[in-house]
Amino acid sequence: MEARRGAVFFAWCLLLPAVIYIAFIVAYPLVDTFILSFTDASLKRVTNWVGWTNYQKIFNATFADVIIRTFVWTFFSVLFKMIIGTFGATLLNSAVPGRTLFRILTMPPWIVPMAIGIFMWGWMYNGQFGMISGMLQRFGLVDGPVAFLAYGSTAFWATIFTDVWIGVPMVTLYLLAAIQAIPSDLHEAAWTDGAGRFYRFRRITLPLLVPAMITMSMLSLISTFNSFDIIWILTQGGPSGTTTTMIIDTYKTAIGSYKYGEGAARAVLICLFLSVFSFCYFRITSRLSQEPAR
Repeated sequence: MEARRGAVFFAWCLLLPAVIYIAFIVAYPLVDTFILSFTDASLKRVTNWVGWTNYQKIFNATFADVIIRTFVWTFFSVLFKMIIGTFGATLLNSAVPGRTLFRILTMPPWIVPMAIGIFMWGWMYNGQFGMISGMLQRFGLVDGPVAFLAYGSTAFWATIFTDVWIGVPMVTLYLLAAIQAIPSDLHEAAWTDGAGRFYRFRRITLPLLVPAMITMSMLSLISTFNSFDIIWILTQGGPSGTTTTMIIDTYKTAIGSYKYGEGAARAVLICLFLSVFSFCYFRITSRLSQEPAR
């Protein structure tokens, strides 16, 4: 009995640094933000308790558009990342000449500092000097310069494309590692039975890749949902708010307008959405892990 208590005490001692880290680095800021969301905190010295007023201000027609825009932006960005990443991982796993070089060339969007890469895309989107507009004019696809970041529809998709460019390498390398972990015996047996390349991918590779794809899509979803740098550097939420997502709106409210209480309420809402996503993710992964045992 004493030995068991000693083992439990020793285990808690090992967990203590992690508990302290979670308490002060994670839990305290979350609790403090939640409390702040019920106040009218701003630059003024006196802070008053306002209850649910900040949350009532959130649920209006304008912020409803921001929420929908955030989900649409996140959905298409993650969807393109997963499609391109899966396709790229499959190609990089194939026995093609120069495969190592292609794997190295996949890394630059991830290696280059994000701000520098985004500024590069900002110049490419420029209507007067940008490469994209120049190529479209050269091939006769447009009559004049196209300022992609000056119009709401094109700016929205331009930010998505930039986010996909930055996020695809991580998805590709993660799924490539997952593909390489699939036993080669399965493919060899299917090849011996006369199964074609596409059939082997559809019936062997893809089903075994689903758990890794779910994990990667969840991580990418959280990262994309909280993406700030790309939109802020390219458009700062413009033009006319057409690229303003929840994280951009939170920044503008809390930092730009110095309404810390309202900004905290928006941050709590973001945390709530991502918590729901995480809960769904763990439910899905737990079901997938139990399926082989049936």
